[in-house]
Amino acid sequence: MNGKHTAGLGGSVALGTIHPFGPHNSSRNSFLKMVAKEMDFLMAEPKARRIIAYAAVNIVCVFILLLWCHSTNSMALTAYSYLAIFDLLRLLTALITLWVQKQGPSSVFSFGYERFEVLAVFSSTMLAQLGSFFIIKESVERMIQQPDVHEGRLLLGALVAFLVHIFMTYSVENKAFNHVVEASSSSWLQEHVADISEGFCKVVPGLSRLLLPRINPFALIAFAGATALFVTYVLIDMYNYQAADTWAAMCISVMTFGTMFPMAVYSGMILLQTTPTYVIGQLDKCLREASTLDGVLEFRNEHFWTLSFGKLKYPYGNFSDGIVLFVDGICVFSYSQVVY
Repeated sequence: MNGKHTAGLGGSVALGTIHPFGPHNSSRNSFLKMVAKEMDFLMAEPKARRIIAYAAVNIVCVFILLLWCHSTNSMALTAYSYLAIFDLLRLLTALITLWVQKQGPSSVFSFGYERFEVLAVFSSTMLAQLGSFFIIKESVERMIQQPDVHEGRLLLGALVAFLVHIFMTYSVENKAFNHVVEASSSSWLQEHVADISEGFCKVVPGLSRLLLPRINPFALIAFAGATALFVTYVLIDMYNYQAADTWAAMCISVMTFGTMFPMAVYSGMILLQTTPTYVIGQLDKCLREASTLDGVLEFRNEHFWTLSFGKLKYPYGNFSDGIVLFVDGICVFSYSQVVY
């Protein structure tokens, strides 16, 4: 309908078809179309379809676990179920990694999209730590007035959460988290378990392949949390010690925070464009060698930083197997020794 005007007391009134959301939702529609296009492009990969299928199973398991947490009134089971939510974030990170591998540099992202997976790892670990703080806060409130915990589905919920977490840890190839686990520093839980494992390996040397040098932190937190829930079930069932659930929830939260903290620090340092500490010695050697080149007088404002996990880049190419020297943003020297 074409717009018309009719005279009134206050002036002219516009008549016709009004589209209140027409000009305002164009950007939103374009964004949704872009996301749908990228998803169609990504679904051509069998790995992406498998990850999405695992994510659907994970969502169903999380829904069931949260229902059991409500029926049992167990804070420890809730803290352990948060690991399944973290697994969902890890699957999303693996999906982002697959998408990043198919993308190239653009005018907006001249270095490519590798930092997206770094941001995904950092966000996932930070959300896991925030969830731990939430559980600790709720546990402190429960210490004042401890409610009754129904242990009927406590062990079943612990078993389901354990199997889901172990399955998602070892069934999906997650290059981003695998790199962070290997490159980041050990958590306090890994260090204590490593000390205990050394004693076992002296008695049974064959266990060194499994327990040393350090256990996967995601598998370790799964075993530790399941053990805490089993002890909680025994104390409540045999001695009616309801406060054991609260203490177990705090222990699981502290272990989760200690496990995620080193990975969050490692990915956060990459986002802050800091120089990796393990290459500082070789970078100094590069600077000394570069200073002997003809025409090089001095270095000013040199900046060494990691673009993504294990990659140093500059606008003219990739150097994942060496060191690149930046002087005012320009690559002037490369050192061809493998450092990653």
